[in-house]
Amino acid sequence: MINFGKILNYNLDSAYTFCIYENTSQLPNNWDDLAISTIFLSKRYFEVLEKSSPDNMICYFIGIFENENLIGISLSQFLNLNKLESFGGRDKRVKTKIRNFIFKNFASQVLVLGNNMLTGQNSYALKKGVDPMKAIKALHNAASSLKIIFANKGIKVHITTYKDFDKQEIKNFDIPEMRREYQFSTQPNMIFSINENWTTEQNYIDSLSKKYRDQYKRARKKAINIEKKKLSLDEIIRSETEIYNLYLHVAKNAPFNTFFLPQNHFRVFKEIFKDKFLFYGYFIGNKLIGFNTLIKNGKIMDTYFLGYDESIQRENMLYLNMLYDMIAYSINKNFEEIIFARTALEIKSSVGAKPVKMYGLISHSNSLLNSFMPKIFKYLEPETIWQQRNPFK
Repeated sequence: MINFGKILNYNLDSAYTFCIYENTSQLPNNWDDLAISTIFLSKRYFEVLEKSSPDNMICYFIGIFENENLIGISLSQFLNLNKLESFGGRDKRVKTKIRNFIFKNFASQVLVLGNNMLTGQNSYALKKGVDPMKAIKALHNAASSLKIIFANKGIKVHITTYKDFDKQEIKNFDIPEMRREYQFSTQPNMIFSINENWTTEQNYIDSLSKKYRDQYKRARKKAINIEKKKLSLDEIIRSETEIYNLYLHVAKNAPFNTFFLPQNHFRVFKEIFKDKFLFYGYFIGNKLIGFNTLIKNGKIMDTYFLGYDESIQRENMLYLNMLYDMIAYSINKNFEEIIFARTALEIKSSVGAKPVKMYGLISHSNSLLNSFMPKIFKYLEPETIWQQRNPFK
């Protein structure tokens, strides 16, 4: 536990203080009392990160206090992008090469206030009645302290970023301490809202227009020889190598990466979260040809990482079938919405997910480079051109 954060702010009038924790054993006993809005700020999830975070990631946990009372919790992640062999193998354009050069030389060491592995507001949670702007000020001061901690280790933080917030939440960052930050908007979070009148998958199918009912039927027909199976912890462990190879195939073909999961990640998640973590394998005969994962987060279903054999995926419309399976399960189990996150925006909209605009803040440690952040950012965050679909009647 790093205590000097509290000392740093202790004498400021009406200011919240903070404490930075290096591991979950140091967290206050009542930490989870504040992790109500999302399990991704809970001790259990932080244990997953402790045991199986990406090799290029270091996590710190931040407690926000009023006097000695815990009133806020937050996650920070430090990423060393120089440890990656590749930022992504799909795009070979000149612009992509420029982006990779910028990252390697000027933006390879990144401090994230939030969770770089997820989409959505998993950055912080506050006790009811807490002043959010004062809490953001405490987080800003905690970020400054983390940069000092890394500097003492000989590590210079190039980029500091806060993510992901909707149009209301981002207003809490309108404080003097954050004026240096450039506000940006990235690819939207694709969210599927489940109609309260749907009780079965058939209700969902019946709500689709003819074009998208035909798409559903075509996809299901293509996958008729594929068997879907929920895998237990033992089965995940036995298939760990095959699972990881399928994950890497998808991850390495993404347009951009800032991390790769370690091979034990899904095993650890299942060990800690048990039935709240769902792992589905897709088989042709006895061969695992794909998988997807889901996380139960209150009344919200969060989609997580997946993997597949690309040749079989294309031929059998496997990815689209996975989306339909996620929707069917979530309807049957009375969830209210599905977080489909970023990537594959168009196909997700074709099954009914809607884009929700997300915002963040970013700054560079070099004041000259930071003044050019609006121009630099377009190289750091590749723009995706896509067409939104509306599959419903």
